[in-house]
Amino acid sequence: MTDTGHYGFATRAIHAGQDPDPTTGSVIVPIHATSTYAQDGVGGLRGGFEYSRTGNPTRTALEECLAALEGGRHARAFASGMGATDAALRALCRPGDHVVIPNDAYGGTFRLIDKVFGLWGVEHTPVALSDVDAVRAAIRPNTKVVWIETPTNPLLNIADIALLAQVAHSAGARLVVDNTFASPYLQSPLALGADVVLHSTTKYVGGHSDVIGGALVTSDDELDAAFGFLQNGAGAVPGPFDAWLTLRGIKTLELRMEKHSDNAELVAEALQRHPRVQSVIYPGLPEHPGHEVAAKQMRRFGGMVSFTVAGGEEAALRVCSRTRLFTLAESLGGVESLIEHPGKMTHASTAGSLLEVPADLIRISVGIESGDDLVADLVQALDSV
Repeated sequence: MTDTGHYGFATRAIHAGQDPDPTTGSVIVPIHATSTYAQDGVGGLRGGFEYSRTGNPTRTALEECLAALEGGRHARAFASGMGATDAALRALCRPGDHVVIPNDAYGGTFRLIDKVFGLWGVEHTPVALSDVDAVRAAIRPNTKVVWIETPTNPLLNIADIALLAQVAHSAGARLVVDNTFASPYLQSPLALGADVVLHSTTKYVGGHSDVIGGALVTSDDELDAAFGFLQNGAGAVPGPFDAWLTLRGIKTLELRMEKHSDNAELVAEALQRHPRVQSVIYPGLPEHPGHEVAAKQMRRFGGMVSFTVAGGEEAALRVCSRTRLFTLAESLGGVESLIEHPGKMTHASTAGSLLEVPADLIRISVGIESGDDLVADLVQALDSV
């Protein structure tokens, strides 16, 4: 099944890039655990493979599947989401260029742009992505990239992808969308005008907290060639087992995202009712300022919920330490529920900057356990504070 473009999402997730093995008939893509490949004479490559940093059949299957899920012509898999972020910025920016970023960007993205690319002479401006006029005002003549997350991490702000694509393109800049929180199932940025879609495949795409990975997807041939050059030249590639684990996770992505969304809606509504909770941030709530835009560009609202508690940082830390089903841990998007304090954990690198997150903020990744059990766990943790 080489052409899966006209099939539904679940069919593409299971079949795109994953035809039965032509040699053995294996229904599941094999783990091609090899570093090099026999050649039929000098330059006579079998299937185009010569060395597994450059290309590996298991990785190729993953890349074909990711491209099909995002509706792009090309995908490149990387060893981590940050590896993919680094490759995208290096392909798109040069010393003296400028990048517009979210004013509540993921801490790792901010750290890379500020501490690494800043030394290389790349400038950046944080801006509220929901304020289109502010984004437009932040763009300079040397702006090459408008980098957005939607929903953002951890404040779950929403950016209008189609509108920001117009703003970026009118200024001669590229729009890169970090689609990690939404996943390809809930949101399709390329169809809305984005030039590049980025994923930390560690999260919802892999979905089981057992593999690290990243990806870049585009329909631009020149951009893909640049990503491919950096993928091979810099070497931040996933191993074949990592690619295989990610492919295995993808097969149930639609089912998992539906359950994540079901549970997150239940949890968000329960948190709103608790007297110790001061605010609940979830795009699925009608009072969320980005609700209408999210409803327009997302299939559902996802599994991430943030909230603030009365009592400040100390109370937030106590809540994080007293859950029983929600595991205190960084990362997100796995089948199990996680809880964390962004200010002390995932976003510690933003302390003292314009991107510093509120001290009383808690972020939860709502898993696919029984929803009533998750609600009860959060209630008992809040009641004990």
